Amino acid sequence: MNAENGPILVLDDDPSVLFGLAAYLEDEGYDVVTASTGEEALKLTDAHQPEIAIIDMRLPGMDGNAVILAAHGRHPGMKFIILTGSPDYLIPEGVRRLGISPDDVIHKPLTDMAEIVRAIHRLQA
Repeated sequence: MNAENGPILVLDDDPSVLFGLAAYLEDEGYDVVTASTGEEALKLTDAHQPEIAIIDMRLPGMDGNAVILAAHGRHPGMKFIILTGSPDYLIPEGVRRLGISPDDVIHKPLTDMAEIVRAIHRLQA
């Protein structure tokens, strides 16, 4: 079903968000790989070639914007969903140039996990 499209990478440093989102996506039929740091996420992009990455912005070490830019440089076809707890987050110009729009930004806390699945479907279309 959904796993045919390639894995989904979930990057978040909050274990409850990371594992909750991964479990939900797996229940929806997706193949999921998880990372809690940007550096770990980049290694996983090389090993698993995910189709879509769900990226938290505030991370220890490299932030989510840096992860998106680096991952896109390695895998230009990868698509991104930004997950942020900051209501004031604005997409930096360099990230916006990759085709990421405000529609690709989801704010935490997630009150409706189906919002993530709808975003994935939109990116897969």
